[in-house]
Amino acid sequence: MRHYIRDMNFDISHLLEHWDYQPGQVVVRKFTAKDGVVKIQLRVDLGLLQMNAEGRPDGKHPLGYPSIYDYYQTKLYKHLAANEGSDTGFRLKPEDCAKLQLEALQYHHRYICLLELEDFDAVVRDTERNLAVFEFVKKHADSEDLIWSIAQFKPQLLLIQTRAQARQALCADDYSAAIQFIDTGLTQIQEFYREHSRNEMADQSSEVHYLKNWLEEVSAKRPLTKREQLEKALNEAVNNEDYERAAQVRDELRNLKSTE
Repeated sequence: MRHYIRDMNFDISHLLEHWDYQPGQVVVRKFTAKDGVVKIQLRVDLGLLQMNAEGRPDGKHPLGYPSIYDYYQTKLYKHLAANEGSDTGFRLKPEDCAKLQLEALQYHHRYICLLELEDFDAVVRDTERNLAVFEFVKKHADSEDLIWSIAQFKPQLLLIQTRAQARQALCADDYSAAIQFIDTGLTQIQEFYREHSRNEMADQSSEVHYLKNWLEEVSAKRPLTKREQLEKALNEAVNNEDYERAAQVRDELRNLKSTE
């Protein structure tokens, strides 16, 4: 075994020399490994991160469970079963929260990669998973400091999730759904900051600024509905004193309203 390890080539330079790191950009690729498992690689300044596209990103099964979160959920279920459905006495200690946070970071890396790969369903899957972890910690952690140690990343997560949902809608030319997703994400982030008494961040955070700007951009590009087109045409006709055209448009609007 030692001879085998000594003869192995651990240098990954050949993997990196034709794949440059680009500061400020998410440089990522997806491929299928020899064992048939789909992998994702993220180029970082000193090398790369590799993760599985599904399941726990590092491919491990801590304590025999699909994830450390599954392990703690099982502990809770056993506690509930032994205490007539009460979670009193079930608390997450600092070391428990640290394990959950490290695992959540793996999923964080992956859903950023998945967003760049435009695998929007998988982004929603992973962000929903981490949101569930955040709520689990919020409910069972020993202290407010432990809760905040993980909850502080929620606005960034909501931003990524909103971007995935809205971009998926835009790919289908559904501007109304995209606008709704952006507006909902914006509201959730603002409510989070207000809930944690960070009212200034509800208007000044980078996540809020990004979504407000994007909402204006998408709203400006949204194609007009038939009603909006007719209302615009009516205003133009009236402004141009083309009353015959205005009368025609009014008739079309009345007909449209009768069929709605």
